[in-house]
Amino acid sequence: MSIKKGDYVTRKSYDHDTVFKVLKIHDGIVYLKGTEVRLYADSPEEDLKLFIEEEQRPPEELDDLELKEKLLERGDYFYLPARILHIDGDEEYLDRCLKFYKKNGVLAIGKKIKENHIYEQIKGLLLEYKPDIVIITGHDAFYKKKQNTEDLANYKNSENFVKAVKVARNVEKSHEKLVIIAGACQSNYEELIKAGANFASSPKRVNIHALDPAIIACTISLTERNKEIDLVDLLNKTKYKSDGMGGILCNGLMYIGYPR
Repeated sequence: MSIKKGDYVTRKSYDHDTVFKVLKIHDGIVYLKGTEVRLYADSPEEDLKLFIEEEQRPPEELDDLELKEKLLERGDYFYLPARILHIDGDEEYLDRCLKFYKKNGVLAIGKKIKENHIYEQIKGLLLEYKPDIVIITGHDAFYKKKQNTEDLANYKNSENFVKAVKVARNVEKSHEKLVIIAGACQSNYEELIKAGANFASSPKRVNIHALDPAIIACTISLTERNKEIDLVDLLNKTKYKSDGMGGILCNGLMYIGYPR
């Protein structure tokens, strides 16, 4: 069975652990994009197997996750979830995250910006939209042949994410007033945290799910102010848990008012 652009496939050499969409095929090399994880890859065609499930649509188990608590349905109070600015290097993943925010009743503004240009534009966006939470994400990768996980030069976009985090933290120095969630697949977690991120990927240099940053942002947005977030429980909501995402203790950012 031949493979063509738009097909969903898995890689035999990786024990079919990830579902990809075929972007293009050139000189026998198939260029791939993860459907669930923020990952680009390439592969020889002979290493690929077609993924057939419900008209070739891959599973999207986290898309149906509803984070709204029952208290939001009570009639006497009104609720003001925290505002999110989501900056993403990938338009498809951005659209998917925006649908997730809408499903969970959270106001979010999305901007598609290439990873190496985010640091140039983020200050203006923060001053314009004044979000409570900002997400800085897209695509990243650790070049394993380089071996040294501490060197930012050994990552596809970690240095770009670190630069963007530093600019954002310079705009608002308080971790409580602006929650920063940064990184993508295999990003340099330690450097992102040191740069000023509240949450970052990837502690174990693993891939992360497309929705992982959005899940963290929504949970904080929908938790009332002055209520401490259960950090372990929050990370357990993400696809790969503390292997993929980590962060510091913080409180929720939702205001509750009365009467409705």
